[in-house]
Amino acid sequence: MSRFTQTMTRLQPRHRAIMVAFAALLLLVTTALLVPGGDGPDEGALAPATGPTYAARASAPGPGVVSAADRAEIDRVLATAPGRVSARLSATELAERLVRCAEFEEQRYCLGVGWTTADPELVRARATVAPHARSIFVETTGDLKTSDMLAQRAALPASERLAAERAELEAAARAVAKVVLLRHQVLGEPVPDGFLARHPEARTTTDSDATAARGSTTKTLADYPRRSTVLNPKRTREQTTTYWCGPTTMQMIAWGWQKEPKSQRHWADKLGTTTSGSAISDMVRVINGSTGWDREEYAGDYVVLDISGWSYEKWLLLQMRHIEDYRAPVVLHPILLRKFYPYLDDDASGHFQVGRGYDKRGHKPAHLGYFEPWNQQRFDPSEPSIARVQWRSAYQSFRANQAHPHQNIGV
Repeated sequence: MSRFTQTMTRLQPRHRAIMVAFAALLLLVTTALLVPGGDGPDEGALAPATGPTYAARASAPGPGVVSAADRAEIDRVLATAPGRVSARLSATELAERLVRCAEFEEQRYCLGVGWTTADPELVRARATVAPHARSIFVETTGDLKTSDMLAQRAALPASERLAAERAELEAAARAVAKVVLLRHQVLGEPVPDGFLARHPEARTTTDSDATAARGSTTKTLADYPRRSTVLNPKRTREQTTTYWCGPTTMQMIAWGWQKEPKSQRHWADKLGTTTSGSAISDMVRVINGSTGWDREEYAGDYVVLDISGWSYEKWLLLQMRHIEDYRAPVVLHPILLRKFYPYLDDDASGHFQVGRGYDKRGHKPAHLGYFEPWNQQRFDPSEPSIARVQWRSAYQSFRANQAHPHQNIGV
């Protein structure tokens, strides 16, 4: 007979009942801590590693090389660069001169904008639209307008501007394999003929068939576990300056990699943040240069991807692929409007958030998990405080992304 059994035998019946009830309560609490949450996911919960229809995790392609064909295309685009450009030109004129597009592996990349399927004229038109609400009383949190970014580039000496454009296009050419595979895996678009022969980094390292694209097996929403997260919810900060949503987003993304926080000022300097804000192109550039989230075993090179023509289901599938398969955070790029984010006291500008989880929630509408840099109460004590760790309607986040005039995301 065990010591525990002997002890229980000696106890009075009433005391034994108390002990049994206490043990049952302890078991219930322990079990609850290990079960994924529902409406509000418990940050300490364990997400399931597999599901009944779960397929193998896909990996991102490693870094590519700039081929001779890529260099010829880059030279073609740079040959159309204007000599001198005044930063005082209108937004429309700046876009006409500086937003020029290249084609790599049948994918369109536009300077200052990123990867897109839109017609170049539409891309330039979007670049002239301010990413904020129409009200003149709108709060600005730090999303740099493309027209302001173009004005900054126009102010550079012609040689520096040309060097910056060349570096941007070369980075795009090296990352094209990821764009091709993402569009193939999420949207079902075909892989260009001969693509794998030109991009060995896109081949799987585990499949014996050398012609198989890395992670080319398409997965549906049902193939993913119910819930998945990345990043420690205790490693968050609110932005300390009204126009530092970019540096704060970068601070939290990098903290998840480096395990120690660097100041928002540090990241503002890295991003080139001004009082006008930060550009999403600089967000992905700094992630690629200052963290390891761009490694092959994670997300590969981060890119700015146009999601303007995407359905909600495809957008949510992209989140799942990045969080569960790549195990890496997403640079969310919404517009902060009260109709999308009920915790806001006022409509605000275009914005950055850290996408870091999803919860399919069974038969209930899916939730997206993200870190919110913006806390309106810090700058106006009369307004409600906003928590850093958010679990909100994934559909509303999709609508906020689509409502932003630039309609793109950092993945």
